[in-house]
Amino acid sequence: MTDIVNKKYYEDLYADIKRVLTSARTTAVVAVNSAMVKAYWAVGRLIVDAQGGEHKAAYGDNLLNELSVRLTSEFGKGFDASNLRRMRQFYLSFPICDTVCHKLSWSHIRHLIKVSDTNARVYYAEEAIKGGWSVRELERQIATQHYERLLSTHRDKADVQELLRANLPTKPDKYDPLALVHDPFILEFLDIKPDAALQESELEKAIISHLEQFMLELGRGFAFVGRQKRITIDGQHFYPDLVFYNIPARCYVIIDLKMHSTDYADIGQMQLYVNYYNMDVCTDKDNPTVGIILCSEKNDSVVRYTLGNRNDIGVFSPQYKLLMPTEEELKREIALTRENFKLLNK
Repeated sequence: MTDIVNKKYYEDLYADIKRVLTSARTTAVVAVNSAMVKAYWAVGRLIVDAQGGEHKAAYGDNLLNELSVRLTSEFGKGFDASNLRRMRQFYLSFPICDTVCHKLSWSHIRHLIKVSDTNARVYYAEEAIKGGWSVRELERQIATQHYERLLSTHRDKADVQELLRANLPTKPDKYDPLALVHDPFILEFLDIKPDAALQESELEKAIISHLEQFMLELGRGFAFVGRQKRITIDGQHFYPDLVFYNIPARCYVIIDLKMHSTDYADIGQMQLYVNYYNMDVCTDKDNPTVGIILCSEKNDSVVRYTLGNRNDIGVFSPQYKLLMPTEEELKREIALTRENFKLLNK
């Protein structure tokens, strides 16, 4: 056996051993994390039970302070009074410790328990598990009120939840294109400042460079199909900016980027793209195509008069923002979107 063969044998052996140990270490970390999260949930339940099940107890702070001193002296860091309050809130926020305890870290849960709305909290927890969100991704989705933005442009909350939570192997019976649209889109991760000289091609290039984050902003189940996908009709060529496929909804999603408010020509062009995909690209297993015109400014009147009844058409024109709005600004935007949507569906 030559030295070269010996070296190759050694490298292969080392790689195999490394793979085994890395896998074992990862499994151990996951197991330890799951065990600790379940333990924190159980501690929270014991505290709530000790307080008679009350959400607030007169002796609550004293009890937690005394527990903190003794637990810290015996188990070390991680059991100060503030963390015990989080464990208590964990139990109150998730009375049943099921997949949350097994799939999410304590860092994830610390962000989730800050969400006051029960439906929103469950949504973020389920999406974090299904999407494999990092703590940072979860924090961003909560901060940008992704759930609230999604619901602001939808008719039926139950239908949204059913579509988003499903992993459908076949074409879903219930289909609502609005489950794939929210308003506004927050694109602060592109790190682009609003500028009148900014070109659509530059915005598109930035999105491609941050494609994973953009798909997270779109929602769960999106697969990237391509950019500037050529459409040829009677010798004329057209180029939609971005094309995706949403797996749970079983439909194509076409996105065009506009540096101005949406006008009639933009809507007509998107209708052409959507019709082409519906007629020449989609199969019987696909739902109708969704077209999204992402614009820098709203022009809901033009959209309303051009599209008429949006219940029967898959073209939408939400706004994007390149800077993260404040919480109050975002709430106002969501409220405005909700009101505009009501007008569009009268």
